[in-house]
Amino acid sequence: MAITQGNVIPAAMRSVVPGEGERAMGVVLVDAGRLTLERAEQILRLQREKGLRFGEAGLELGLLTQDDIDFALSRQFDYPYLVRGASEVSETVVAAYAPSHPQVEGLRAVRTQLMLRWFGADAGRKALAIVGAARGEGRSFIAANLAVAFSQLGERTLLIDADLRNPCQHKLFGLDNRAGLSALLSGRGDAEAVQRIPGLPNLSVLPSGALPPNPQELLSRPLFRKLLDQLAAQADIILLDSPAASESADAQIVAVRAGAAMIVVRKNTSRIWRVQGVSDNVAEAKATVVGAVLNDF
Repeated sequence: MAITQGNVIPAAMRSVVPGEGERAMGVVLVDAGRLTLERAEQILRLQREKGLRFGEAGLELGLLTQDDIDFALSRQFDYPYLVRGASEVSETVVAAYAPSHPQVEGLRAVRTQLMLRWFGADAGRKALAIVGAARGEGRSFIAANLAVAFSQLGERTLLIDADLRNPCQHKLFGLDNRAGLSALLSGRGDAEAVQRIPGLPNLSVLPSGALPPNPQELLSRPLFRKLLDQLAAQADIILLDSPAASESADAQIVAVRAGAAMIVVRKNTSRIWRVQGVSDNVAEAKATVVGAVLNDF
């Protein structure tokens, strides 16, 4: 007899479960509280009568939504994503909520290019800075969504908010920002500043922490490089959000610490001469410019 949350799963539903590691759609939805056993049995009856898939039968009866089906598929194929209204993560982080959205397909394409050009080319390459010339070009948006996309690939992903002037990753992920990178770089913090994201098991975020009076000096300390080395022992991918490169030298320093940078350019907004300046400065500092991504959202 199979039991889930104190309820008996119908025999017909158990019969389509090949093993403990591969659960039927109905079982997933019952376990998650999205479907009652009574309604599951109604769907199973129609499924047998018409030879439909479970999801198709549920849609025809009006007992399931496409969101329910997407949720179950994500669990069946080990592709975690969040449910709107049930998480502190901002819906701006679209990769965390809408796996079929066109924006997410674009992000997956960028992820693949980064795996080919940087992370997958050398086992020692784990860190990448996300940089841009000016505010409003989408650095933080790209960094947050790419971090989610990498975590959904099964990579242990760490997102670091290295913008110690105008940080926002703690807002995007609904995190406490009292302790973070600034405390660690000043020798006052510990590993507890790194926070796991509920519902996205492979994703952690290190927020900026309190805004320091000396951000450039903190980022320039050798402790930053040592910290990245320590964090790399527990992560497969480390993405670093950075300040606007046109406003300070912070982004250049972050890129050097990471070893490489990807430049974010916003359609109809970014100035080409500024973007070229960012690329030149990063290259002159002996960090690799992996490429650029055009943000048109």
